[in-house]
Amino acid sequence: MSVDSYSEEAKALKKLNLEKATNFMRQYRDPDSRELKKLSAHQFMEVWSHYDKDSNGYIEGTELDGFLREFVSSANVQDVSPEAVSDAMLEELKACFMEAYDDNQDGKIDIRELAQLLPMEENFLLLFRFDNPLESSVEFMKIWREYDMDGSGYIEADELKNFLRDLLKEAKINDVSEDKLIEYTDTMLQVFDANKDGRLQLSEMAKLLPVKENFLTRQIFKGATKLTKEDIEKVFALYDRDNNGTIENEELRGFLKDLLELVKKDYDAQDLEEFEDTLLRGVERDRGGKINKKELTMILLALAKKSNEEP
Repeated sequence: MSVDSYSEEAKALKKLNLEKATNFMRQYRDPDSRELKKLSAHQFMEVWSHYDKDSNGYIEGTELDGFLREFVSSANVQDVSPEAVSDAMLEELKACFMEAYDDNQDGKIDIRELAQLLPMEENFLLLFRFDNPLESSVEFMKIWREYDMDGSGYIEADELKNFLRDLLKEAKINDVSEDKLIEYTDTMLQVFDANKDGRLQLSEMAKLLPVKENFLTRQIFKGATKLTKEDIEKVFALYDRDNNGTIENEELRGFLKDLLELVKKDYDAQDLEEFEDTLLRGVERDRGGKINKKELTMILLALAKKSNEEP
């Protein structure tokens, strides 16, 4: 390589590093049109990791402000600073952005919501466009059991790859190479494996495969001293998927998963098992791991009472 060409390459690299330092999003826009380039799985993961600075699975608060400032200013042909976006403009922009992309209206952006904004490789995007979130955690636990094939209590890399392969097949995409599938699996692990142990525990998989709503977070269960018959019927129907009058097996584990999420951010299969043992000792008598409507009512009233006692 000649000295001149080496010098030009060094300048280009320096410029790219400068852009990354001052505005991370500029590198992902076409330098002439300022349109966003199509991101690879790896690039999308880079963007997500850069803005989710505390690795809690959301872009929120000052992270969200920083992302929006850089996202907007990077579209400018001239290299303007993100600070050029005024506070008033930021608030207006945030309101419009959240209305368009904050699907569950929780005031923060999760990885699926960001996937709606950034153009990505079509196949990888499909992994985030699981258009119909699971109806309840009962469905989640059935999927968990299906893909945790060795019963280890974790979804390991090979099991995750099988899950992603089936997800793509469901979307009628059958032309994904094995190398591409491995890349997608690695990227998913990098994004969702919060404790970096090379596998997904229950709470990590729950972020990849979300449920429409944890029904137990509704206001009626917080500080209520009395639950209506209708409230109980709704909860019982949500978990008693086979309508046999008891909550058992994956139905029970789905209910326990939702309960566990109220008190613990990070949890695994062992936490769920211990929680199940504790709860069943308190409500059932030799009934083979099932709870009925009366026992569910007792649990929900205890939950409401506990939240009432908390400061």
